[in-house]
Order: sequence, then C-alpha cells, then structure tokens
Amino acid sequence: MGMLIDGKWTEEDRDRQSKSGDFKRVASIYRDRITADGGSGFKAEPGRYHLFVSPNCPWAHRTVIWRRLKRLEDVISLSLADRPKTEGWSYSKGIDELEPVDGVFRLHRLYTAVDPECTSKVTVPTLWDRKQRTIVNNESAEIVRMLNTEFDEWGDETVDFYPEPLRGEIDAINGIIYETLNNGVYRCGFAKSQGAYETAFHKLFATLDMMEDRLARRRYLAGARITEADWRAFPTLVRFDPVYFSHFKCNKKRIADYPNLANYLRELYQVPGIAGTLDIDLIKQGYYGMRQVNPTGIVPLGPEIDYTAPHDRDRLPEAA
Repeated sequence: MGMLIDGKWTEEDRDRQSKSGDFKRVASIYRDRITADGGSGFKAEPGRYHLFVSPNCPWAHRTVIWRRLKRLEDVISLSLADRPKTEGWSYSKGIDELEPVDGVFRLHRLYTAVDPECTSKVTVPTLWDRKQRTIVNNESAEIVRMLNTEFDEWGDETVDFYPEPLRGEIDAINGIIYETLNNGVYRCGFAKSQGAYETAFHKLFATLDMMEDRLARRRYLAGARITEADWRAFPTLVRFDPVYFSHFKCNKKRIADYPNLANYLRELYQVPGIAGTLDIDLIKQGYYGMRQVNPTGIVPLGPEIDYTAPHDRDRLPEAA
C-alpha cells in the first residue's frame, strides 16, 4: 500500500503485520486541534481549512458526514480523490501553490511540504491549514469532534452528536465498535494467518450480534437519538454487504440478514443529506482495485441493495 520513508515514497509498508499475522493499524501522526477561540494555535475560521478525503474510505466518510450535517460545506473546503491510487491518494487538483504534476496531485506532497524528511503513512482524512501551510490532523475520530462544536459560529449549532449526558456511553460503544467492527473488517481482510483471521472474524460477528440485540430495544446505539456512535458505525455498515462480506472474507452473515441492523442502516441512509455523501459504485471500485487483495481488479456487479426501502425503526421512540 506504500508510505513515505525519509520523505521518499516507497511501496514498502512497515509495521502493518505482527509476527502472528495480525493486521496493525498505524497511528496517525498529526494530532493538533482546531478550537473556536484559537487557544490551540488553530482558530476556527471559514475558508481556512481544507479536507482531503476519498470516496471509498470509511474513516474519511465520517468527516464528510459531519461536514454535511453540521452545514459546514461553505466553511471547510474539500477534495475528493478522483485519480487512480498510485503513490497513495491522488487528486486532479492541488491546493494553493501545490499544483498537480502531469495532471496528478499526490497527497504525500502535503506531508513532505510540512516535513521534507517525513516517515509516515499518508492517510485520509487529512485536514490542511491553508493559513499556516501545515497539516492539523489526520485522525478521523478527532476531526469529527472539532467539526461537531468548534465551527458552530458558522454551522448548525443545534446539531450535537456528542451530547454531554451521553458521552460516557458513546465512548464505551465507540471503543468496542472501532476495535472489532470498523477496524475488525480490515483485520479480517488483511490478516496474514488463518489464526489471526479467525480471531478477527469471531470478534466482528460477536459485535454485530451485540448491535442487533441492542437495536431491538433502542432506536439508536446510545438510546433514543442519533449520536456520534451511530455515524461512526454507519460507514462500515453501509460498505459491509457490497464490499467486506466478500472482499474481506467477512462472510458469515450479511447486514441484510440482521433485521434490526438492516432497518437501522436504511434509516441512517435516509437521513436528509446522507445519500449524497457516498457512491456505492466508487466505493466498490476503490476496494476491489486493491490488487494485493484482488489481483484481477475485477469489480463485482452485485449485490443489489435498496437503501431507500422503507424501514421499521419508527416502532421505537425517538428523542423529542
């Protein structure tokens, strides 16, 4: 998959596997924070920050959802990867003085613009500060927290996906879902031993079973209102049947085979604005183009899924 080593792009991929064959997700290296008052060194301002994302990446999808639902699309600009993934995420347009070369702007150029000797994975989302010409953050969980509150002067301050009374429960749910679902599908798909794969597989489906049971009693994961926990789960769930079930060998059950999860997924998809944050065909092209997992590069035509079909979640109460 490639990375930067001492400022040079290489197809080498350090530290992705343990000796037991487990997939290891490399920690994000940029962890600064934008704040409304600027006390962090990065003040929330319209037009200052830019997000680099990709259509198939679930981690980047989180930030696109927050940007849409918080009504920040005129506040934070965005680039969607639209060129083949050669030397990492690639775009037809650059940013400010960083122009495309031969029609392609590769995201790793942001990283070396900040640190010419950078050794890092080059990931999306990447949040760029156009004023200081630096990367603020490339950790999706932290970026969505910034979008949730720090730009309320210009966005929709009535929307809060991390309400104070539910934070403990949201954090607990996030911890389970991140490890065994969000990252769990990758632990299945990129495992290098049968044992590592089976361990990840069983944890993944234990979590889906838990979610199915929880959603029999609650409309959303943390109760009667949509929270961060739901929108962090959604990008993985919506990719599960079209991609992870077959491509990553997560083939015990589809989301469609879980009545509560399937209805819950359709309800979230039907929230106004959400359908426009994803393109299933582009998602499939991105994943099935991973030649290390799918050497032929052939993209399957199915399955046919209607996320706009009626759901039954209104049988459970929603918060007033």
